[in-house]
Amino acid sequence: MKKISLLASAALMSLTALSAQAADKLTLQLKWVTQAQFAGYYVAQDKGFYEEVGLDVTIKPGGPDIAPAQVLAGGGADVVIDWMPSALATREKGVPLVNIAQVFSKSGMMLTCRKDMGVKASSDFKGKTLGVWFFGNEYPFLSWMDKLGLKTDGTGADITVLKQGFNVDPILQKQAACVSTMTYNEYWQVIDAGLKPEELSVFKYEEQGVATLEDGLYVLEDSLKDAKMKDKLARFVKASLKGWDYAVKNNDEAADIVLENDATGAQTEKHQRRMMGEIAKLIGNDKLGRLNEAAYKRTVATLLSGKSAPVISKTPVGAYTQEIWDMASKIK
Repeated sequence: MKKISLLASAALMSLTALSAQAADKLTLQLKWVTQAQFAGYYVAQDKGFYEEVGLDVTIKPGGPDIAPAQVLAGGGADVVIDWMPSALATREKGVPLVNIAQVFSKSGMMLTCRKDMGVKASSDFKGKTLGVWFFGNEYPFLSWMDKLGLKTDGTGADITVLKQGFNVDPILQKQAACVSTMTYNEYWQVIDAGLKPEELSVFKYEEQGVATLEDGLYVLEDSLKDAKMKDKLARFVKASLKGWDYAVKNNDEAADIVLENDATGAQTEKHQRRMMGEIAKLIGNDKLGRLNEAAYKRTVATLLSGKSAPVISKTPVGAYTQEIWDMASKIK
């Protein structure tokens, strides 16, 4: 009996090892650090959704000095999360990014300003210092400033653009009248630091007529020429969207899973749970993850609309595909 038991254990171990070897490896590069903004992917990993579809997924955190498109072009990832303005601008410069799924259907980007530094309306921006994220995150801001007729650089610039890093210190220390914030993250850092909502002027991009699509999944064009890679991407999208569906329905648990994956220990339960609640508001329920083509066209129109320096110079061709989402939707 003991010999049979040992043989059975060995067979089980071999089967487990074979299963692990059979899993297709895939690397995802995040746009920012580990936080609830990416909860769906961590949930998919934690709950075994990737394993269910035969994937071994590595999730690489990002940061203020990491450009996802550069990581992808350099072979450091198979899929990246990026904002569409950055992706389209990068595509026009020669890196053929293609959107294969669009998780966020609304923009969470804002400019948060101090009233005591003279900013109560967008007409007050002139002469002020405004904090902006770069590495592709600056494009929606530049489109907005161009729409307002404000010159952002060179001789006679109307505003001073401050390259904003990981924190919101510039507005707290009055180094800038305004800083870039997200509805789900940096705005609450400002509030938690002691400034009250009534002391702030908040400008949501969604309300300024310059809203553009944010967190989407992007791959290089060549990935879509390989049938095996397309199958792997479809499985990845399927499992990721399952993770997002779970995260939206179980906010607190999803936030806790994110915290378990935060190697820095910098995040707090309060902030991540609040963030997950705000993130859920940006994710559409209808055909989760399928790019809304009207929203895509609106984003393109915004990026083309600059009078002095449009973000892109021509309407993109081949910048997105619905094929991978359609394939994913057929996986049982």
